[in-house]
Amino acid sequence: MPFFLSAPLWLLLNALGLLVAPLSLRAELVVGRLLGRFLLATRLFRHGIARENIRRCLPELGPAQREELLRRNFEHYGILTLEFLHFFTPIAGHYRRYIAGKSRLEGLENWDRARARGKGVLFVSLHMGFWEAVGGYAALGTGRPVTAVTKIVKPPWLHRRVTDGRLSLGVGAAFHPGSIPAILRALRRNEAVAFMNDQYARPPMGIPIPFFGVEVHTLGAVATIAQRTGAAILPGWGWRDENGVMQVRIEPALEFGEDLKDPVKVTTAIAARVERWVRAHPEQWLWLHRRFKHVTWTD
Repeated sequence: MPFFLSAPLWLLLNALGLLVAPLSLRAELVVGRLLGRFLLATRLFRHGIARENIRRCLPELGPAQREELLRRNFEHYGILTLEFLHFFTPIAGHYRRYIAGKSRLEGLENWDRARARGKGVLFVSLHMGFWEAVGGYAALGTGRPVTAVTKIVKPPWLHRRVTDGRLSLGVGAAFHPGSIPAILRALRRNEAVAFMNDQYARPPMGIPIPFFGVEVHTLGAVATIAQRTGAAILPGWGWRDENGVMQVRIEPALEFGEDLKDPVKVTTAIAARVERWVRAHPEQWLWLHRRFKHVTWTD
């Protein structure tokens, strides 16, 4: 990004970070919903993709129900925008305090049992609610480091700001492509590595797996790494409740036995769990993501 664009963006994000810093969770919900309705009304976002994904994946909903879900989904994007702006609040320790104040954790005993195996933990999750709070509060609330498998973003100052915010919670990163060495090091230390398993993954990393009734390319790396290392596969997700608090839930480890050798069966089970989560809180998922690339739907 050229300097004449990067510098104004830096100033804008810092200014907006200061504006959101004093908001209560209730105020954040109100302002965020208004912002989301504005985005939907002005067609400034991928409303067409979101509408079509909802129609295809949830055919049991009537037209009015789909439009209501679309509205609530865009309200979620407005709230999500404000949540992300806390990354850029130029006040020391703010982001850490923000996540600590808006998150709750349950299911720690499931993580304890998975760690007891001594082979590390592979968290599988999705982009729901303010997903940064899921791994972030899991690390912050327990003092256990988490390594997130993610991408390098540009420009460099933006990457540093996001990375520093995550590190303040105890969340490191394994950047792909080339993330495998960092993943294996974390697992050898019996730490947790977090994967997002709800997005399109192109071949060969992605394999065709059923998701909402169609086969779509889905990340298969978790199965391969678990077979290689013996790491536990642990579902972890979260949703934003009616008060704006992220409810972070760690579920019991997925057990496969001999099926662990079959990446299709493992990835299918993970995708089914992700679909269950989406159906539980469809208003808080990324329907605007091009999840179903190269899929031929039958109406």
